[in-house]
Amino acid sequence: MPAYAAVLWDLDGTIVDTEPLWMAAEHTLAQQHGKIWTEEDGLALVGNSLLTSGQYIRDKLDSSMSPEEVVDYLVGQLTSALTNHIDWRPGARDMIAAFESEGMPQALVTMSYTSIAEPVAAALPFKAVVTGDTVSRPKPHPDPYLLAAELLGVDAGQCLAIEDSGTGAASANAAGCDVLVVPHFVNVPAAERRVQIPTLEGLKPDDLRELFA
Repeated sequence: MPAYAAVLWDLDGTIVDTEPLWMAAEHTLAQQHGKIWTEEDGLALVGNSLLTSGQYIRDKLDSSMSPEEVVDYLVGQLTSALTNHIDWRPGARDMIAAFESEGMPQALVTMSYTSIAEPVAAALPFKAVVTGDTVSRPKPHPDPYLLAAELLGVDAGQCLAIEDSGTGAASANAAGCDVLVVPHFVNVPAAERRVQIPTLEGLKPDDLRELFA
């Protein structure tokens, strides 16, 4: 059974069900431009860096806004929503609490910006937080997970990452992590050092370790 040095958590769709909030903000922006925004458009952005998503939205809506302005709009909408209410994914908070009770270092690794991550991180015992506005190369590059491991003072190759998207899983695998995928809105391809389960609900830390035994 692996003796992990730390557990590194994605945020959107993994700890918090933010995808409906993102999609609602995208729909609102599309309506302001007199354009149609489809579910397929929203799903195409899952796991992307915000600037990549901002460019996609700008092009799709034929907007005069820059990608940065699109991102600022979306970040404002999400920050406001999460300040008022957080919709936790099943089993995530319990699993974080269980690892914390073991003394396991944990970090948040998200491509959402700091203002979005803050309300979530404030409610959880993370020792480090890496956000999309603090890395030069976002997921699927390994940089976010490598930085999180560095901040915790551990080797990324000795970490378990928990993700819900192919982009995030690719980032964590590239950093050398074992990756537990709990899919939510999108399918994630199989890969070496990657295991998928339907939910964290009702599980304990040892259940996750046994998956990679």
